[in-house]
Amino acid sequence: MGDDLLLDSSIRFWVVLPIVFVTFLVGIIRHHVAILLHADKKIDLQQVVDSQALIRSRMLRENGKYLPKQAFLMRKHYFNDEESGFFKKQKRKAAPAKNPMTDPSMMTDMMKGNMTNVLPMIIIGGWINWAFSGFVATKVPFPLTLRFKPMLQRGIDLASLDASWVSSASWYFLNVFGLRSVYTLVLGADNEADPSRALQEQMTGAAMTMPQDPNKAFKAEWESLEITSHSYALESVEDELLTQTPYIEDFCVKEKYQ
Repeated sequence: MGDDLLLDSSIRFWVVLPIVFVTFLVGIIRHHVAILLHADKKIDLQQVVDSQALIRSRMLRENGKYLPKQAFLMRKHYFNDEESGFFKKQKRKAAPAKNPMTDPSMMTDMMKGNMTNVLPMIIIGGWINWAFSGFVATKVPFPLTLRFKPMLQRGIDLASLDASWVSSASWYFLNVFGLRSVYTLVLGADNEADPSRALQEQMTGAAMTMPQDPNKAFKAEWESLEITSHSYALESVEDELLTQTPYIEDFCVKEKYQ
């Protein structure tokens, strides 16, 4: 059935293009609304310093084999020295657990995130399901397996339909995440129109968030770094490079006979 299916040309003007236009317009509105609702967050400088120190120590444990032994020991001494090491001399007070239900700033940020990201997707998704329910909008120009049917044919339960056809609801979600380059071209690289940007900011914030008891985190990282031994991975890299690189005389001989 997928090979014999022929779409009406009116679907292009009354289904495909309106969904693209509405998705792009909602992204532009989301960008400007997010700018209006944006508020500078208060950053604890001490928390940033501590979180970055833990990240540096973890990177030293994972990638220290690419440093010379002296450079590795210098960095290890900075963190783990018994008298002046960072993890030994830094003493922090355990921060009380924050309850988002009692913190007005956290509740406000959650409401702003829902207003600019979740609410538009719910409204536009409901409008598409109401106006274009069951429409086959377009077709991808390459064959796909049956595993792609639930992703590309939301709202259409037709087993005989080829997996490369795209429904109107799936076309909307493809546009939501596929217009990033257009948003970057129109609004610049640092824009709020991309819904995945909020997820990236949450991941970045989680990486920089310190545990409730920094002293326990420092102790655990000190123990992990203390038992880490150094094994230089680039010990004989020069010899390996010379053995794999053709000699200059070989190039001269080839050019001579060419």
